[in-house]
Order: sequence, then C-alpha cells, then structure tokens
Amino acid sequence: LSMARPVSIGEAVGVVAAESIGEPGTQLTMRTFHTGGVAVGTDITQGLPRVIELFEARRPKAKAVISEIDGVVRIEETEEKLSVFVESEGFSKEYKLPKDARLVVKDGDYVEAGQPLTRGAVDPHQLLEAKGPEAVERYLVDEIQKVYRAQGVKLHDKHIEIVVRQMLKYVEVTDPGDSRLLEGQVLEKWDVEALNERLIAEGKTPVAWKPLLMGVTKSALSTKSWLSAASFQNTTHVLTEAAIAGKKDELIGLKENVILGRLIPAGTGNDFVRFTQVVDRKTLKAIEEARKEAVEAKEKEPALRRPGRREQPGKQA
Repeated sequence: LSMARPVSIGEAVGVVAAESIGEPGTQLTMRTFHTGGVAVGTDITQGLPRVIELFEARRPKAKAVISEIDGVVRIEETEEKLSVFVESEGFSKEYKLPKDARLVVKDGDYVEAGQPLTRGAVDPHQLLEAKGPEAVERYLVDEIQKVYRAQGVKLHDKHIEIVVRQMLKYVEVTDPGDSRLLEGQVLEKWDVEALNERLIAEGKTPVAWKPLLMGVTKSALSTKSWLSAASFQNTTHVLTEAAIAGKKDELIGLKENVILGRLIPAGTGNDFVRFTQVVDRKTLKAIEEARKEAVEAKEKEPALRRPGRREQPGKQA
C-alpha cells in the first residue's frame, strides 16, 4: 500500500492501515504537557492522547478562531473588546474576541478561509465548514504525522488517509428535494449521490447535503451492518435497535462474516479471486499458443468457405 505499487484485488487495505497506525502507536508517549504563565488554560496534548483526539474528531478545549472567508484583516481594539474584521469585495466578517486574545495575524494581512486568527488548536469541524472535506483530510493527516514524527516513527500518509476517508463518508441532508428522505437525516455519501443521479435522470429536484466529520468510534457504530456494530461497542443497544427496526445484514464486510463463520470477502475469499482460474506459466504459455494457432488456422481457410457474393449457376466467375 505504501510502496507505490498497485494493490491486489481483494486486499484488506483497511486492516493493513489500522495495523500500520496501531502498532507504532505503542511507541508513543502517553503524556499531556500543560503550559503556565501567559497561556493559562492552554494545554498542548501530545503523544497517544493527541492521536486519539484527532481520530475521534473531538473539539479542542482551547480552540483557535479561524477565518470563514478569504480577505484582508482589519483590527479594531478598544478598552472593552478586540474585534477582528476580514474584508473581501465589499463583504466583511467580524470576529469578537476577548481583550487578552493572542492574535497570530496583523492589520493588513491577507488570510484564507480556514486560517487561524488566534493561537490555539484548530477545530476540525469548523475547518470542514469553512474550507471543505479536502482541507480537513489534509489537516488530520498532517497533525497525526506530526505526533508520530516527533517520536521518530515513520508512517506513510496512505494509511492515515484510508481511516480519515471513513471519517468523512457520512453527510447530513439539508434539503430532501423530491426524495423521501428527511431533513437532518445522516446517510453515506455514496448512497445520496446514487439517489441524486436517479432523481436528476427523472427530472426531479436532487437532495442537498453537507459533509460531516465523525470520529472513528461513531463512524464504526453508524455502519449499515448491525452485526459489525454490535461486535464493536454498545452491543445491547445495537441489537435491540436492529430487532425493533427489523434490520437485515447483507454480510458485505469482514467482521460480520467472521462472526457467522463464513469465508471473508477479502484475499482469496474475494469473488473476483475465487472465480479466477490460476495456472502456472507453462500451462499459460500452452493456452496462448493454442489460441494463436486457432486464429492462424481461421485466417488460412479457403476463400470459398468465407461468406461473400454467391455465383449464379451456368456462369463463369
């Protein structure tokens, strides 16, 4: 996965990614540093707690104020308050801050959406609203890598990206359009996109949605498979809800098939691999030669046997 080579069909990339992140995680220090003096109440979480905080998409205690738009900074300071304005093409966005806020921008600076205006940790949920899913993915990957690199651990970005992609796969319906969905309903992004394709093809109004960021725990519990969710956490609650709703498990993932003792749909259990005939090189060469001979024999057939203009009897061709 991290060697710039094509991944084999049926490879369980999620399991590989989880192992690649979890095994080096045992080397991380489980410490939280607290700074005193001027930055009272600000904590710098490092090591394993910081990785957990990022993967669980928790809102940091000491949040940084981030700009929601691109524009030029204008600072107004009075005895009572501190106001930071971000102005862009006649539009101005005001951020009211406490008098002792520690700014990281100066008057006249140009800032982009998602850029911090004050010191503190960036809230990934606010970054998602301001900049979009790609910016959040880049932020989470970079922040997690900072923790591992600080401990001298090498980890490829692709492993983190696979997990972060699962954290960003859910969306919230803001306008159901002509569908039967409800406003505020949470679904997988691919399901909503497939539904919108059908609605557009029928000339109907598609569903409007906004992306969501879920922690790995919540994302795992929100899966379609109730067997997989029950094996993870809140077993009684998940099974009760599945029984009341009469849910059906399609047995698509790995965990639900392991629970029932079935062949997992990965590796040699993948449908593509199972129904693909594997032969050695000698046999493959013989098959290719036989195919080649059959093609050549067909090309050497007499011209009379080939379909063409039919000759009339009694006349020379």
